[in-house]
Amino acid sequence: MSIAVANILGGTTDVSVGLAQTDTNGASLLGTEDSPVLSNFLTSNPLPGGFPWGSDTAENTNPYKDSPDSGVTRYYDFDIRRKKLSPDGFQRDMLVINGQFPAVANWGDTIQVTVHNNIDNPPEGTAIHWHGFLQKATPWYDGVPSVQQCPIAPGSTFTYRFKAELYGTTWYHSHYSAQYAGGLIGPLIVYGPKTAPYDIDIGPVFLTDWYHREYFKIVEDVVGTDPTKIIPRADNQLINGKMNYNCSLVTDGTPCKNNAGLAKFKFQPGKIHRLRLINAGADLIQKFSIDGHTLTVIANDFVPVKPYDTKIVTLGIGQRTDILVKGIGKATDSFFMRSNGVCGSSLQPNALAIIYYPLANRKNKPTSVAQVDTTPPCENDPLTSTVPVYPITPDPVPATTQNIEITLGFNSSGNFHWFMNNSSFRANFNNPLLLLAKLGNTSYPNDPQWNVYNFGSNKTIRVVVMNNTPATHPMHLHGHNMEILSVGPGVWNGVVTNPSNPQRRDVQLLPANSHMVWQIEADNPGVWPFHCHIAWHVSAGLYVNIMERPEDIKQMQIPAILAQTCRDWAAYTGNAVVEQIDSGL
Repeated sequence: MSIAVANILGGTTDVSVGLAQTDTNGASLLGTEDSPVLSNFLTSNPLPGGFPWGSDTAENTNPYKDSPDSGVTRYYDFDIRRKKLSPDGFQRDMLVINGQFPAVANWGDTIQVTVHNNIDNPPEGTAIHWHGFLQKATPWYDGVPSVQQCPIAPGSTFTYRFKAELYGTTWYHSHYSAQYAGGLIGPLIVYGPKTAPYDIDIGPVFLTDWYHREYFKIVEDVVGTDPTKIIPRADNQLINGKMNYNCSLVTDGTPCKNNAGLAKFKFQPGKIHRLRLINAGADLIQKFSIDGHTLTVIANDFVPVKPYDTKIVTLGIGQRTDILVKGIGKATDSFFMRSNGVCGSSLQPNALAIIYYPLANRKNKPTSVAQVDTTPPCENDPLTSTVPVYPITPDPVPATTQNIEITLGFNSSGNFHWFMNNSSFRANFNNPLLLLAKLGNTSYPNDPQWNVYNFGSNKTIRVVVMNNTPATHPMHLHGHNMEILSVGPGVWNGVVTNPSNPQRRDVQLLPANSHMVWQIEADNPGVWPFHCHIAWHVSAGLYVNIMERPEDIKQMQIPAILAQTCRDWAAYTGNAVVEQIDSGL
């Protein structure tokens, strides 16, 4: 046990808070007992049959083909700037979004977000990715600079507008370098039909590793020449942006306050609570549990699944799991909630939060005992456990199959990189691929570092990924939910797990020295990133682009504002030097 862990609560029974919420988390109420619970859905809209989505359910509606259209637009305004905060007591500059938190919508709504880039001292570009949204008919609003847009220049504004075709729990984050590791993240909830009964929607539970150094300094090491620095060490783990830290470890004079405060949640005896777990960290896998309670999984990412019970939920970066938890405590009880960062390096790998029942003593720490973890250290639940509620059978003979091999090493200049089929990705912020494809430019022999796989008009695409490295990778595909056909050690033997209804999700953990096989129906023309969601790995090039139905891209009516992002970016970079030391994403 590290010194930091031993001093999480200072060796005392007192859990008093040393910092105000405005000092640790700014305007957000997440992590406090004042954080409001969520409703069943928004009601400021038509309610055909009593629901915003009418008679559509998880059981009778294919969301990839027949999602409802509410005709309602939800408007949000994001102001991005720097702010000094102390989530765990250690004060640092963070990138924050000033506005409503979390963002919410109903299934079938249109979401419109205007983003103002007010980052300064120093200024940076940015772009916001809406994780897990299909972006059908709006691939230009996926939010990846160099792919669908140029970065939003400092002092500029850009508006995203897209439909909530799927529902459940997700998040948004910067996709500019490793910027989101500095705090540029937030939860987004899309209300939809229930697949299991519950009483109280607690809302988002953000699980993150946390670094006291600026993300740019970490990236310098990650893509540097010193092999002892390519695996950064997190300083802490947070639950809803809160945790304690042992400030005696701070030696550089940075302001730090012990007992900054743990996140707090309220449970009711006998009630069923919904918790929306999100791993929004930069590196570590999170193992979530609640002392003494059973967790019932009802959704993974944006996919409702047939409920199953567990004691531990494992989430890679970018993954979400919705769980139901029955309040088994008495009115005077309190319990620890835990999230342990694993499969990486952290000074303090164990985060704590507290669940209070109505009459529990708020001053003393719980005496509950942690669950025994018998799950594999760096893997998701078995594919046999996660069965989608709405069944979809993939084509057993896909139109095309692509093999991709993941390796690692140093390039000719001695800098560390990750490789996919021996190529490490590097973005060109000034030439978004979607805009090039719109003009008919879909082949890039002079820029192999863009890692573009053009799948032409193929109707189904299967990708077999072999991870020949000692690291686990949370692999994320934009624009689709992957049908996960197989994950396992060594080379794929050709056997598909649950061939009539395999797991679907947008992030899947690919363990070390293992394979992963996924398949999609090519029903969403666009250029879609497929990458490891560990911020440091994608910074070092573990990324490819999937070009889908390029002939259809040529016929798209792409809004002129996308080209304007490039004119704004060109004007900014004409007077400022942008130090792109990593892949750019």
